[in-house]
Amino acid sequence: MSKEENLECSFCGRKKAETDLLIAGMDAHICDKCIEQAHGIVEEEISESKSSTLSKDLILKKPTEIKAFLDQYIIGQIETKRAMAVAVYNHYKRLLQSKNDEDEVEIEKSNIVLVGETGTGKTLVARTIAKMLNVPFSIVDATVLTQAGYVGEDFESILSRLLQAADYDVEKAERGIIFIDEIDKIARKGDNPSITRDVSGEGVQQALLKLLEGSVVNVAPKGGRKHPEQKFIEVNTKDILFIAGGAFSGIDRMISKRLNRQAVGFGASLEEDKIDEENLLQYITPLDLKSFGLIPEIIGRLPVLSYMNPLDAKTLRAILTEPKNSIIKQYAKLFGMDDVEFTIEEEALNYIVAKAVEYKLGARGLRSLCEAIFTDAMFDLPSSDEEEFNVTQEYAESKLTNTTLKKLRAAS
Repeated sequence: MSKEENLECSFCGRKKAETDLLIAGMDAHICDKCIEQAHGIVEEEISESKSSTLSKDLILKKPTEIKAFLDQYIIGQIETKRAMAVAVYNHYKRLLQSKNDEDEVEIEKSNIVLVGETGTGKTLVARTIAKMLNVPFSIVDATVLTQAGYVGEDFESILSRLLQAADYDVEKAERGIIFIDEIDKIARKGDNPSITRDVSGEGVQQALLKLLEGSVVNVAPKGGRKHPEQKFIEVNTKDILFIAGGAFSGIDRMISKRLNRQAVGFGASLEEDKIDEENLLQYITPLDLKSFGLIPEIIGRLPVLSYMNPLDAKTLRAILTEPKNSIIKQYAKLFGMDDVEFTIEEEALNYIVAKAVEYKLGARGLRSLCEAIFTDAMFDLPSSDEEEFNVTQEYAESKLTNTTLKKLRAAS
């Protein structure tokens, strides 16, 4: 047997014949399979060290700085931005307080509930704050949740999503933000006690109580249902900030009913106390949430109540061009990648806004309208030699046919 055939990998012991490549060192050899494995380990270690340094750096800013950051991405909604900035600032100040305080005053967290029509920016506010603070953030849809033991997702799946966002770093996840979307869909179906259990409504609200207040929850690592042989990860929810959002469709009627209860006599409203019928959400109180179907215990665990103003034409016009990540800036970048200079005239922008208002499409509808107008150009221009694309009102009108508008109206 030749000396070369006796060579083997010093790590795994494979003979030279069993490997594709055997690299010689000073006093040892390494095969290609061990190199691949070592490379994988190095990559994993580097990514872990990067994520751990990120998790330690919580960037906390003052409320005015938080609001200024939100102003770059969200138009209007001043009251909501102020309320969110204060709540988030106080929450993370509470996390960073020294443990050796002599007065033993423990600051409790203030979870938030946002009420507003669809497309007014509830999710965007929460996502923007999480981006600024550099903390894990997850969005959970409350409509799929059911009481434990029934078909659907357990409330623990909320935490498994946050763990995934934090790369299963429990310490990092325990100071993250969870946005529970569509919380109005788990409202109690009626005040009358029924023989059948309300497993997707009041049952879920009861299950969420301990989660919102702060408790140690056993979470299945990969989500899904529990089974006895599964290993669990313990997550303490005491320092997780919960933001709940919902459209609460029909709650304006309850607010109107409450406000107009004393309509005649000495208790009648004076001229200056006139109610703004266009935006009844600004008068919302926890009592209205109770009337809608949220149980008093869950309302008590969501102490900060804020509302989103409906979007008018002026706000929609600003949304098109002003934010850092505005729709028109996105299209300009898309056309720029094909070396096409994109411009749009003021009249065309006003026409898009007018159609969005007319068909009650909201902020999401602006993108639908823009897609309908620009699709033909995005198909043709990359193959042509044209270097400029200017959108006029006539061009926009020609692309938005009655059929397109009917489709958009049906989708809204």
